[in-house]
Amino acid sequence: MALTIVGQDGSPRLRMGRGPRAALALLAAVMATACSDQTSPLPVGVTSLAAGSNHTCGLTGSGAASCWGYNYYGQLGDGSTDSATLYIRATPAAVAGALAFAGLTSGANHTCGLTSGGAAYCWGYNFYGQLGHGSTANGLSPSVVGGLAFESLTAGGSHTCGLTSGGAAYCWGYNLGGDLGDSTTIQRLAPVAVVGALTFASLTAGYFHTCGLTSGGAAYCWGYNAYGALGDSTTTNRLAPVAVALGPSFASLSAGYYHTCGLTSGGAAYCWGSNFYGELGDSSTTQHVTPVAVAGGLAFASLTAGYFHTCGLTRDRVAYCWGYNSHGELGDGTTTSRLTPVAVAGGIRFVSLTVGRNHTCARTGGGAAYCWGYNYYGELGDSSTTDRLSPARVVGF
Repeated sequence: MALTIVGQDGSPRLRMGRGPRAALALLAAVMATACSDQTSPLPVGVTSLAAGSNHTCGLTGSGAASCWGYNYYGQLGDGSTDSATLYIRATPAAVAGALAFAGLTSGANHTCGLTSGGAAYCWGYNFYGQLGHGSTANGLSPSVVGGLAFESLTAGGSHTCGLTSGGAAYCWGYNLGGDLGDSTTIQRLAPVAVVGALTFASLTAGYFHTCGLTSGGAAYCWGYNAYGALGDSTTTNRLAPVAVALGPSFASLSAGYYHTCGLTSGGAAYCWGSNFYGELGDSSTTQHVTPVAVAGGLAFASLTAGYFHTCGLTRDRVAYCWGYNSHGELGDGTTTSRLTPVAVAGGIRFVSLTVGRNHTCARTGGGAAYCWGYNYYGELGDSSTTDRLSPARVVGF
C-alpha cells in the first residue's frame, strides 16, 4: 500500500510505503497529524467510492484519493502502470499530486476527480480523448481539463461529461454513437457543449450513452441505442438529447452498459434497455425500450447500473442486486444470476453503492469500504486476487 497524508490545506504531510507495517504506521501517523493540525480527528474513512471496469477508487474526508485494481493504462493515477506486478494493485494506492478532491468518477479504464473549486482532473486510458486535455496520450497521473468549472462529473466507457453550476452539460471523448450529444459522431479531445439548450440537474454516463435529468424530473438520453438504453421507445442512435418515453418523473438516473435505471422520489425503481441477464430486474430477460418497473416493490434510496447487473440501496440501507452473477457481483453468496432483486449477504448496512464491470463496492456510515465479485486484478482491494461472493473489507481505510 502507498498512501499520502495531507493537511487541512491539502499539502502532503507524510508519504507512506507499502505492506502491512505501512498500514499500521499510517494509522499512527493519521492520529498524530490529527492531534497536531486540528481540534477534531482527521477523517480517515472513505467518503465515496467509484468503480470502473476492473478498478475502484475511494475518497477520504480530507479529499485524498486512492485507487486499486487494474492499472495497465494508469487508471489508478499513482504515476505508474504496475507492469512489474502484471498491472495488478490489490490494495489502495494514493493518486499522485496530493490534490484534494470533492468527488470521483470512474469510467471503463479512466478516472476523473473534481475539486471543491470546480476544477476537473482525469487520468488513465485516453485513446479517444476521454481525459479532456487536448491529446490522446494516456495519463498516469491527474491532468486538468481546461476551460470550464464543473459542479459534477460522470465517466462512461470511453467518454466523460461534466455539468456546470448553471446546468449546462459538456462531454468529451468517444462519440461514434453520439455519446457526447453534440449532434455529431466526431471524437472530441476537449469539452463540447451538449446541444438543445436543456438545463440539467444531474448527468450519468453509460458505456456508449449518456443521460441527464432536469430539475423537474424529466429524463433525457443520447448516444448508442441498439438495445433501447435511451428509453425513447426506439432502438435508433441519437446524436442529441431525446426524452425518455412513457416514464414517470425521476429523482435520479444511473446509466449502465446497455441499460439505464431511474428512481422516483417515492423510491420506485424503473429500468430500460438490454436485459440479457435480468439487469432490468423485472423478472424477465426481455429487452425493454421504455421504462419498466423493477419487481419486488422495494423502496430504494439510490440505484447504480453496471455492465450486466444493477444494485440498489433501500431507505433502511439494505443493499440489493440483480442481473449477471458469474463472479459473485450480486453479493448474495452465490454465482446464480437473478432476474429480481436479491439481498446482499452479511447484513451490513451501507450508505452508498457503486457498480463496475463484474464487481460491486459499498461504504458504510462509519467510512468502511467493502467490495465483492470479480477480483482478478485486485479491484476488490482486499489484498488478494480471489473472487468474493459476499462483501469483503477493503484494506487501508
